[in-house]
Amino acid sequence: MKLTFPIAAEPDPQALERGRLLFAGETAFLKGVVAMSGLPPADRIEVCFAGRSNVGKSTLINALTGRKGLARASNTPGRTQEINFFTAGPDHYLVDLPGYGYANAPLPVVEKWQKLLKQYLSGRQSLRRAFVLIDARHGIKDVDEEIMNRLDTSAVTFQCVLTKSDKLKAGERDRILGQVRERLAKHPAAFPEIVLTSAEKGEGIATLRAIIAELV
Repeated sequence: MKLTFPIAAEPDPQALERGRLLFAGETAFLKGVVAMSGLPPADRIEVCFAGRSNVGKSTLINALTGRKGLARASNTPGRTQEINFFTAGPDHYLVDLPGYGYANAPLPVVEKWQKLLKQYLSGRQSLRRAFVLIDARHGIKDVDEEIMNRLDTSAVTFQCVLTKSDKLKAGERDRILGQVRERLAKHPAAFPEIVLTSAEKGEGIATLRAIIAELV
């Protein structure tokens, strides 16, 4: 029986090279957006990154681009309250969505963010894929289900990216992957491959670059 939601295999050499070239070019912070009126023109291929606070989104974006300080990592959960746009070459946007699942932000701030997120996901025609980042040590939590449900209803394809795979204890991998696969199977918008990454060790970074470069 074919495994549901297998780990993404290493792309072929041509795809890897396209991914390398995409991120070897200039990458830059474009702007932080707090309202739909502030979104840049939808004239590029766009991918967004979503995940619980401190799951490693900024670190992963920095690893993809090869620029340590491009996306600002914060040790304070919920500090990033903007949708941050980065350019990658002449044809791509990388979009860093605010971390979710934090308790420190005031309720009005959370409500404003949820409204903006809903509008962005439902109305951004250039958005090709969302990458939902999950800490490999913990698997999918209920708060992750909220964003996945939102992506289901918005009909936005999302792909699960397991972060911090180097921190996964021996013997835990199969259990965590089983839990993740079981949860993903309930979501019609889930892309049927998982990307296993470690920004610290470089695992999966070239694969993720190639996946982004292949989107049209």
